[in-house]
Amino acid sequence: MATAAQAYDRRTQDVGNILMLEHVNVCVPDQQQAVAFYILGMGFTRDPYISVGLDNIWVNIGRQQIHTPTRSRGQRLRGRIHVTVPDLAGLRQRLEAAAPHLAGTQFGWEETDGGLEVRCPWGNRFACSEPEAGGVALGISCVELDAPRGSAEGIARFYQQVMEAPASVEKGAAVVQVGQGQTLRFTERDEVPPYDGHHVAIYVANFSGPHADLERHGAITEESNEHQYRFVNIYDPATGEALFELEHEVRSATHPMFMRALVNRDAGVTQVTYARDGEALRVG
Repeated sequence: MATAAQAYDRRTQDVGNILMLEHVNVCVPDQQQAVAFYILGMGFTRDPYISVGLDNIWVNIGRQQIHTPTRSRGQRLRGRIHVTVPDLAGLRQRLEAAAPHLAGTQFGWEETDGGLEVRCPWGNRFACSEPEAGGVALGISCVELDAPRGSAEGIARFYQQVMEAPASVEKGAAVVQVGQGQTLRFTERDEVPPYDGHHVAIYVANFSGPHADLERHGAITEESNEHQYRFVNIYDPATGEALFELEHEVRSATHPMFMRALVNRDAGVTQVTYARDGEALRVG
């Protein structure tokens, strides 16, 4: 039992209004290459229940997803997606096996300090690392985005005041908590590529409050349904100045898909290593 002498900073356990980051959406021109990269190479799992056709795959990564609708050109997130994977050695083997299927694309990987940085066929970058002690075995921990110089303070204010999420500025980057163990990180850069329409999906507890502020600023781009809306422009609430473009698919906690159970396979299981009922991955 805690005593009066023990002081806890209770703020460290605050989640904030954004309950979780659920998926990242990047369009691709070739679904076969998407399967070769995400399923064969990265070892993720194709959702067996939704988007099972030929024009989109939903890729399960622990409790998060990547969505890949078909478009004529592949989209590239301006930054990196940080992913926790169970085993880097296994990931290296799978990437080597997938390489012949992705020849002539931007696919590749390189060793980093304690991890791997992997490029998809269209140039999206994934910073892969193994789980920390007690952490989840598989999942998206951070979406890092390249933002213009001088924008971090205003972006942090946007998420604090409009989206009601804990946010701070650390070493030239706005760091936003978007769920337990998940962040959006807007790192200031000298050059930022043009925005091509990729998006992220988040769930929020206070659904109407941010909507009202966004509506006052003319920022709502889609009234999807009673459980969802979208916006693109991140603005400084102090001045109204537009700072960054990133489409947010904002969902309520009453959305039918909130905390939907996702199927995840253990990519290390093969016909040779198979044990009965051992093919599912316990995410943690």
